[in-house]
Amino acid sequence: MDIVGFLKSQFICHLLICYIFIVSGLIINFIQLFTLILWPINKQLFRRINCRLAYCISSQMVMLLEWWSGTDCTLYTDPQSYHKYGKENAIVILNHNFEIDFLCGWNFCERFGVLGSSKVLAKKELSYMPIIGWMWYFLEIVFCKRKWEEDRKTVMQKLLNLRDYPENFWFLIHCEGTRFTEQKHQASMQVAEAKGLPKLKYHLLPRTKGFAVTVQCLRNVVSAVYDSTLNFRNNENPTLLGVLNGKKYHADLYVRRIPLEEIPEDEQECSNWLHRLYQEKDAFQEEYYRTGTYPAVPIVPPRRPWTLLNWLFWASLLLYPLFKLLVNMINSGSSLTLATFGFVIVMASVGVRWMIGVTEINKGSTYGNNDNKQKQK
Repeated sequence: MDIVGFLKSQFICHLLICYIFIVSGLIINFIQLFTLILWPINKQLFRRINCRLAYCISSQMVMLLEWWSGTDCTLYTDPQSYHKYGKENAIVILNHNFEIDFLCGWNFCERFGVLGSSKVLAKKELSYMPIIGWMWYFLEIVFCKRKWEEDRKTVMQKLLNLRDYPENFWFLIHCEGTRFTEQKHQASMQVAEAKGLPKLKYHLLPRTKGFAVTVQCLRNVVSAVYDSTLNFRNNENPTLLGVLNGKKYHADLYVRRIPLEEIPEDEQECSNWLHRLYQEKDAFQEEYYRTGTYPAVPIVPPRRPWTLLNWLFWASLLLYPLFKLLVNMINSGSSLTLATFGFVIVMASVGVRWMIGVTEINKGSTYGNNDNKQKQK
């Protein structure tokens, strides 16, 4: 086996990446904890520091996509809109069909310099996830229990807190509420039929209340909505484990910039607008499946070196003590010491596999499976 093949073997890949990501992530989480003392003194400084610290974590994931797996990401958009990306606040609406759609969204953020400050409307369970979930807490991510009666007040308060955020940010919303599966689609279309709404072929019925409140709370702060549709060429079924193993994928992302002024202020009219948007998204999806392209100019945003440099920094900082510890253990000849070391490595790998499992479609939430039995949110 040549050196490149050896380095990209699953064992070496998992060992090094698991170790670097977990240890560096926990170190950063620990530093973030100490930044809390800045909040009552200088809230904006606290936010700027945590944007940089969060970048040190999320950029490692983007590095895997961009540099390790070499995945190609082609952006289809209006050239006039392209020059505004990264220079304004925006709400991003993204379809939720793939295990790595969040990672492609992060890649989009990274190419335009807003990865560290990117926001998301996320389920509450993710806030308990070490490293990423804890990182999001310090980024003032908006978490919800997905029970609107309980969430409305909390979500509104969190969104209003972002009105004076010092960095440009993109706020991601999966309006479908959960990842697309055939079972959830069938249940969602039963709700559409019962409510007299047009059926969708490739999307779940959008949940309009969260979007309407987001627009209401961030109006005059956010400049536009980026309607985004993600697909992969050649019927690829990308997974985070595939990326970790160095598998290359080919992503196509269609983005339409819609000025926020075009979105109605009235909640019911905003809801109707979102339903019309998803009918258009369905048509774009149909065209992509038929032609393999989108009705826009293909652009490949330049890949920035910072994700790779960040990973190399943490690798150089953490790998030397790891190898030194391993050599000392081997020289000690203690079976118990070696067994303990092996156990720690296995647990690190299991921990990363657990985090990967959160993204896997067949282990996704059951939210949306029973929508035909309850009111559409």
